[in-house]
Amino acid sequence: MTTAAVIWQEGQEFSLEDVELDEPRPDEVRVRLVATGMCHTDLSVAHGVTPFPLPGVLGHEGVGVVEEVGSRVVRTKPGDRVLLTFTSCGRCGNCRGGHPALCEHHLPLNLFGGRRADGTATIRHKGEDLGCHFFGQSSFAQHAIVDERSVVVLGDLAEADLPALAPLGCGLQTGAGAILNVLRPTPGSTVVVAGAGAVGLAAVMAAARMSPAAEVVVVDRVASRLELAKRLGATSVLEASAPGALAGADFAVDTTGNVGVIENLVAGLAVGGTCALIGAPRAGSRASFDVNRLLPGRSIVGVTLGDGEPETLVPLLAAAHARGDFPMETFQKTYAFEDINTAAADAASGAVVKPILLF
Repeated sequence: MTTAAVIWQEGQEFSLEDVELDEPRPDEVRVRLVATGMCHTDLSVAHGVTPFPLPGVLGHEGVGVVEEVGSRVVRTKPGDRVLLTFTSCGRCGNCRGGHPALCEHHLPLNLFGGRRADGTATIRHKGEDLGCHFFGQSSFAQHAIVDERSVVVLGDLAEADLPALAPLGCGLQTGAGAILNVLRPTPGSTVVVAGAGAVGLAAVMAAARMSPAAEVVVVDRVASRLELAKRLGATSVLEASAPGALAGADFAVDTTGNVGVIENLVAGLAVGGTCALIGAPRAGSRASFDVNRLLPGRSIVGVTLGDGEPETLVPLLAAAHARGDFPMETFQKTYAFEDINTAAADAASGAVVKPILLF
């Protein structure tokens, strides 16, 4: 038994419930959660924007301590401090080629399926299966049954050091990975980041502190977030409605999912420039662009989870955080797990960039 935050129907608040966990399979791990981040993907499911089987347990930025491992698990052992991230099949061409974030089975394994790959559930309430296995973890719970491939061992850290690292499981590796793995800014280049939420600010820190880019421009509608972006390394900031705000980028990152913003970013690319799309608009959304403007080497690329290999990218970002180059604690706020609905409301309103739930 453990306690989990259950969403019974879309649009409802989270409800803390006693639930039953399945036993770990040979390739699974049981983790006692210390903390978990709250991401807008969690909120989009809770509000019915992103499909997921409900009632269910969400959460996909967990950190905790391994309690039990399956018979075939080699990546971790009981007692390890671990970060939980997305899962992947490990067998498709992209997984074998070092790109598990582009797994051919990413959506059913992480988002839409709500079950293990074989259709079984990891969580039940009074004997009834719940939607679960969210990003291989469902970490809005005091304990989780987790895919081995979702586990990154953090090394010899105290439990008190874990909560600040939780967002590396999704949002922050997404923004940073878009810069470091996909765009790879060149010396002297200009990077424009649209949206100063957690993902955008991760891109800002990576571009300003971990790349040779000369200019990092951040565009947002909220003045306080623009000020935060400057403290994190942006060389200039622009209010979103400013004329020409999105022009002149060698590299651009959209984290807003706003079709109009995307179109303006693409239109404003310098010759040879690349625009990375991270933000997800509603299903079926379409954007338009001038094909002839792309011919001089301008390009558009979609990015999932920073195209990262977590066992490589997460320790890189954790080390950058430890030396002060990735100060993600700047925009975090902690909440007791019991206050999950307050955290969700603050995240939805934009009052808090990154809520962290503490167990």
